[in-house]
Amino acid sequence: MTISFSGTSGLTFPDNSTQATAATGFGFKNRIINGAQVINQRNATVTTGSTFVTDRWQVDNISTSGSVSFAQNTTAPAGFTYSLKITVTSADAAVGATDLIDFRQWIEGYNIADMGFGTSNSNYFTCSFWVNSSQTGTYGVSFRNSDSSRVYVSTYTVNSASTWEQKTVTIPVDTSGTWLTDNSRGLGIAFTVMAGSNYQGTAGSWGTTNNRTTSAQANLLATNGATFYITGVQLEKGSTATSFDYRPYGTELALCQRYYYQINGNSFVGTALYGMMGSGMVFTSTQADISIPLKVSMRSTPTISQSTTVIQVGGTLYSVTGIGDAGSTPNVVFARLSNAGPMTVGYGANFSSNNNTSGYFAASAEL
Repeated sequence: MTISFSGTSGLTFPDNSTQATAATGFGFKNRIINGAQVINQRNATVTTGSTFVTDRWQVDNISTSGSVSFAQNTTAPAGFTYSLKITVTSADAAVGATDLIDFRQWIEGYNIADMGFGTSNSNYFTCSFWVNSSQTGTYGVSFRNSDSSRVYVSTYTVNSASTWEQKTVTIPVDTSGTWLTDNSRGLGIAFTVMAGSNYQGTAGSWGTTNNRTTSAQANLLATNGATFYITGVQLEKGSTATSFDYRPYGTELALCQRYYYQINGNSFVGTALYGMMGSGMVFTSTQADISIPLKVSMRSTPTISQSTTVIQVGGTLYSVTGIGDAGSTPNVVFARLSNAGPMTVGYGANFSSNNNTSGYFAASAEL
């Protein structure tokens, strides 16, 4: 069977049917990872800033006299299964100058290296997404480089309350500033649902101020119980928004695991594995060195953490009281686990959750 390929039509089959290249898995059209909010390793409800919620999405700031919560949700437009939901749990109708609620994703430098940031060019990139808010009005979405010395503010309008609407913004690629194209922060995107005057500026051009939105910004916290949903976030080269880049679940999970990998005890409940996460040997009477292979090569050597886990030596279980790095790499974690002991030096040791549903091990290399 002969299949032809062209940059215009994509794949052409013998019966003259065609398949666009974007749907074949070639390339990396959508530079956003987990734009459909499907991957949720932490399974978290977030109420404070600087905290990750669904994979790759970080609640950046929650600065307000009110309160909100962020979580994955099953409310979604046709073609999607999940969204990221913000719920106002305590209203703040009077927006102060330093008030700010936004959430963001940093795109790794390797993944925007071809877009030409910081060079003489006339390129564009386009961001599209689905949004549903009970509070109509103007909202800000901003883009920035690694140190926020170059920032572009754009806006979009929620026209109908509690209705799914698709939005698109097109931005010229910045020809100035320093843009990293390695495994560091390349391009940041942030969505704002509340912002005081300290974070308001002019939309439509690259600048040096650390703004998030304009003075027209709507205040989601004006009403207690207000909601805001977002999904289908896509950032792509060019000045035209195309259909959402649906990647296989396993592919999306692996892309997320480059930045965060979590083994949950509840993944093993009811099996004979007792949530085993790694194995090694007793190093001292109160420490065990454990090797934990990672699913994918992470962005950098990860920081590691655990909760409610045990070391098993023979038939004895020792509760883990601390975890340290004993020589990890981006491909494998070598953890030194502490406990009250006493364990016998040189004996084999397993690291597990002992079928505890709240037990987990996590490795983070987030941007």
